[in-house]
Amino acid sequence: MASPAQIDLSGKSAFVTGGSKGMGFGIARAFLACNARVAICSNEPESLAQAQAEFDAGNDLLAIEADVSRGDNVKDAVAQTVGQFGGLNVLVNCAGIQRYGTVTDTPEETWDEVMAVNLKGIYWASRYAIPHIEEAGGGSVINLASVQAFASQSNVAAYTASKGAILALTRAMALDHADAGIRVNAICPAAIDTPMLRWAADLWKGENTVEATIADWGKGHPVGRVGSIEEVAAVATFLASDLCPFMTGADIKVDGGLLSKLGVILPE
Repeated sequence: MASPAQIDLSGKSAFVTGGSKGMGFGIARAFLACNARVAICSNEPESLAQAQAEFDAGNDLLAIEADVSRGDNVKDAVAQTVGQFGGLNVLVNCAGIQRYGTVTDTPEETWDEVMAVNLKGIYWASRYAIPHIEEAGGGSVINLASVQAFASQSNVAAYTASKGAILALTRAMALDHADAGIRVNAICPAAIDTPMLRWAADLWKGENTVEATIADWGKGHPVGRVGSIEEVAAVATFLASDLCPFMTGADIKVDGGLLSKLGVILPE
C-alpha cells in the first residue's frame, strides 16, 4: 500500500467527524498532507481550536463545532463544508465514545448515548453528506468500526453492539449507493494510541501507570504493541483515493494481528 505522502487527494474535499482528536485527527492530518481540503467537526471547542492551530492549513481546513448525535448540527456542518469547498467527495465517520457496562448494569441513558454517537452519528452524517458526494460524481465513505465488531471484551455491551452495527450499516450503504459511484468501507482498529485509549488505561490501570498499562495491552497483539493514528490514517487515505475503485462493503482490520490469535497456547 502507498504511504499517505505518495497519494494525491488534490481536488477532493472531505468531512471528518471526530476530527479534532485521536484517529480522526490523524486522518484529517493525512488528508491535508495529500492536498485535500478537510472539514473537521467535534463537540469540543477546545480540541477544535487546538487542532486548527496545529494543522495551520489556512483555507484548506474548516473546523466546525457540532454534535454528531444531533441531526440539525450535522446538517449545518455538512452545509458549511459544501459552502466552503464547493462540494464533497469523502466522508469519514470517526466520532465515537466508549462506555463500560453489561446489559444489566448499563443505564438506559448511557446505552442511548453510545448509540446516538457511535451509530446514529453515522446515520446523520451519511444522510446529509451522501447526496453531495453523489452530486460530485461519486466518492468514498469510511466508517470507523472496531475489532470489537468481531470479538468482544467483557463489560462493553453498548460499545461492542454499536461497532457490530456499524459493519452491518456499512454493508447496507455499500449496496444502496454503489450505482452512484460511492464506495463505503469500514476500518476496524484494535488498540490505537489515542486520548480515548489513554482515558481507558487511566480508568483501569490500578497500581500501574498509564504507559505501563498501554504497554501491557500492546502485548496482546502479535506485533507486540498498540497501533498509531498514523497507521490507521494510511488506510483511510488509501480508501479516500482513486486507487481502490473495486473496494466497497469491506471491513479492513488494522489490528496488529489481534483477531488472528487464538487463546490456546501449545506447550513448548
